[in-house]
Amino acid sequence: MFDYGGEPAPTGPRHLRVRGGTALTGSIDVKTSKNAGVALLCASLLNRGPTVLRRVARIEEVNRILRVLDSMGVEHEWLSPEGDLRLQPPERLDLTRIDADAARRTRSIIMFLGPLLHDYPEFELPFAGGCELGDRTVEPHLTALRRFGLAVERSHGCYRATVKEHVEPPRSIVLTERGDTVTANAIMAAARFPDVTVIRNASCNYQVQDLCWYLEKLGVRIDGVGTTTLTVYGREHIDEAVDYAPAEDPIEAWSLVAAAIVTESEITVRRTPIEFVEIELALAEEMGLAYSRSPEYLAANGRTRLADLTVHPSPLRAAPDKIHPMPFPGLNIDNLPFFALLASCAEGGTMIHDWVYENRAIYLTELNRLGARVKLLDPHRLQVEGPVQWSGAEVVCPPALRPAVVLLLAMLRAQGTSELRHVDVIHRGYEQLAERLQLLGAEIEAF
Repeated sequence: MFDYGGEPAPTGPRHLRVRGGTALTGSIDVKTSKNAGVALLCASLLNRGPTVLRRVARIEEVNRILRVLDSMGVEHEWLSPEGDLRLQPPERLDLTRIDADAARRTRSIIMFLGPLLHDYPEFELPFAGGCELGDRTVEPHLTALRRFGLAVERSHGCYRATVKEHVEPPRSIVLTERGDTVTANAIMAAARFPDVTVIRNASCNYQVQDLCWYLEKLGVRIDGVGTTTLTVYGREHIDEAVDYAPAEDPIEAWSLVAAAIVTESEITVRRTPIEFVEIELALAEEMGLAYSRSPEYLAANGRTRLADLTVHPSPLRAAPDKIHPMPFPGLNIDNLPFFALLASCAEGGTMIHDWVYENRAIYLTELNRLGARVKLLDPHRLQVEGPVQWSGAEVVCPPALRPAVVLLLAMLRAQGTSELRHVDVIHRGYEQLAERLQLLGAEIEAF
């Protein structure tokens, strides 16, 4: 898919043809985290020195951020086929030439606010984009960053930012939303603020932990990593050569576990960040999932606990209570759609409650085209009945990453041939997913 000697090639096939009903077998490694990767790309702007990130996922979301960084003058170089990436910022970023098209295609652009406010008293950023998941306000970001002197006006499709010259130290900030990107923005603002900042109601999710450990390698002391209260000891100037390896992706890990469950296959999902899927495993175990796990070992960052999970074919029963997400250490919001798939394979009825996004539950009703019985109760709640007889169908990918992958996995179970059209959204968050499933025996043809 990629030419590693130069720039990434186009992101791959537009459509996938799936011949379902075949059990999968073998082992598969989890790639590094998409969300941590893009947060670290944004955080590299805090550092005047070179940043090397190891095994970065070669996905469209990363490509878009790199296009934006390139347009601002940041040099990047892929060092190896494994995805090692070197970044070198210029002495001064050129914010007048920002690639607006790439920026508008990713919500991650909002995480440029925290780094840029340190050196640029005025700048503009295009509106954040990404998946179509209903109203996703940026107000919690602006509320937190206002304490560092940032003021933002919305005008003509962009955020116009101005930064006060002299700001009283925030001392303590309470985030109005315990979001991952909100927390990342606040941390990056605090990282170069020459004082101590306490951030309360912080997310302690996987990408936030990776960001903190990266900043620690840059000399920024952060106490409380893994908790909801972070104390950041900022450094006004950062000029370090840093080499960091983000941990594996718990959402991809759970996607692969779901692939094994829905196809009734025995698959080993290696390098699973176990701490960040423990609630998902506990819920699936209540539904009848049988699995085994290896002893734990550490990721390349030396912090994140990994384990190899082997999923065993097992009959499922409906969850005894509704399934809903919560901030970490609760069930991850990005893993919730996969439980609609599991519930369709289980005996009985299950309610799925996606209280975060207005529109994503609607996209999961597309499973009905493949034989599922998913009923939309309101914009946030689904009633799923199972088990069902899956059958092949032609479906257009919804404009949301996780529901699109759910449809692909359901097609692996469905008897006959299915077609999933316009799969670009899957390339946004998964590296060569179809090709890697093929190595497990999936019959998937790109066209």
